[in-house]
Amino acid sequence: MARRACAPLSTSCTRRQSEAGGTSPKSLDVLGTTYATDSWTNTPPAILAKTGRDLLHQTSHPLAILKELIFKEFPTFAHYDSLSPVVSTYQNFDSLGFAQDHPGRSKTDTYYVNQSTLLRTHTSAHQLQLLAAGSRDENGILMQAKNSAAAPRNERFLVAADVYRRDEIDASHYPVFHQMEGVCTFSREEVRDTMRQATAAKRQDKAGKADCPDQAARMIDTTVVGDGNPIQAAHSAEEAAFLVDNMKQAMNDMVVHILTKAVAAQQSSGDACAPGNQPQFPVRWIDAYFPFTSPSWEMEVLFQGEWLEICGCGVMKQEILNQADMPDRIGWAFGFGLERLAMLLFGVQDIRLFWSSDPRFAGQFSPGRINSFRPFSRHPSCAKDVSFWLPSESTFHENDIMDLVRETAGDLVEGVKLIDSFTHPKTGKGSRCYRINYCSMDRNVTNEEINGVQELVRKRMVEQLGVTLR
Repeated sequence: MARRACAPLSTSCTRRQSEAGGTSPKSLDVLGTTYATDSWTNTPPAILAKTGRDLLHQTSHPLAILKELIFKEFPTFAHYDSLSPVVSTYQNFDSLGFAQDHPGRSKTDTYYVNQSTLLRTHTSAHQLQLLAAGSRDENGILMQAKNSAAAPRNERFLVAADVYRRDEIDASHYPVFHQMEGVCTFSREEVRDTMRQATAAKRQDKAGKADCPDQAARMIDTTVVGDGNPIQAAHSAEEAAFLVDNMKQAMNDMVVHILTKAVAAQQSSGDACAPGNQPQFPVRWIDAYFPFTSPSWEMEVLFQGEWLEICGCGVMKQEILNQADMPDRIGWAFGFGLERLAMLLFGVQDIRLFWSSDPRFAGQFSPGRINSFRPFSRHPSCAKDVSFWLPSESTFHENDIMDLVRETAGDLVEGVKLIDSFTHPKTGKGSRCYRINYCSMDRNVTNEEINGVQELVRKRMVEQLGVTLR
């Protein structure tokens, strides 16, 4: 759910491409729809090519397996996994309360089709759309749910989808990844009735079970709702407490069930590195901030000796529900990246593998089953450095070079890392040196081949970024 901070807006890549390569395309085609381009357009062909891959619909793919396992944990929620990645800037930012100067709106962080249209950066972009569809009986959207009868008014829903962000290059980051979004709403009357029916004895019984040794989820909850993580003025303390308790219990159940399956799979596989039995999964809640929830938390779980961040979550901003014509309802929401959890559960060490068409990868998995990935090879890597002076009027942003390298070398690139940075004491010019690590996932590459790719990277850096090679 969270957005990372980034530097101010950079237009260097788009502008210099036009200067060096002639006229930019007047339109872009995304999944069969044509969009007019403008000065905001910065989505390269390599990213557009990912929009039709549909990894979540490949039933034996680890991400699709994980998606279906999560869907099964929420049978009373409507399930969406086919919503278009093209959304408006209003959907992605304004509907969720992002400030106009929020860094997430920057072209250095987001892939724009044009100024008013982009590739979604998070599944939260669909919150208002789906809530409003339920309150206004928009059947064209409601029928896209795989199980529309489960929550016919979208009062509860899950969204699984690909999301797009300009990002660094390493084993755990990729410009396209997948998220799962969950939203659960209640009528205020329903909340009041539930609270009235809850007796002190039942609450005490529930509190006692939380510390019981045979309880799979053991919460470590020291969060304090206050000025730094406040209850919204539109909610009573009792309503907020109900939502938070309901949300945390749902999150606990989901995580425990999935991690229990993962431990069982590792043990049954005979993996010598598999952990011993882990009957409990301590869970802790860390105060957080998201523009569209308050109070907000990040959920972490202790798994195999390490605290792992699982998701961001919180009480939905009432403004979103009001915009959806649902002022009489309140709710909670969560969101998290599927790749992070899938890499852990399936033992995948390089995020690029999720995009591999090599049958030695895809053939190791089957629907509904978590099992440990067995690496089929490790081809030698080849590191190449590139040093350059920044333009005198520097609008350079690191994500510009990341996109350029990806567009040129594709998934031959394993990582790009800044290894040196300095400013010349006399001229004041800035210098950067990046190390590009090339490593194919499925074949050996020759030094001559990599030299050719590296030379093309260097040439394009001059043409598109305006740098001076050293």
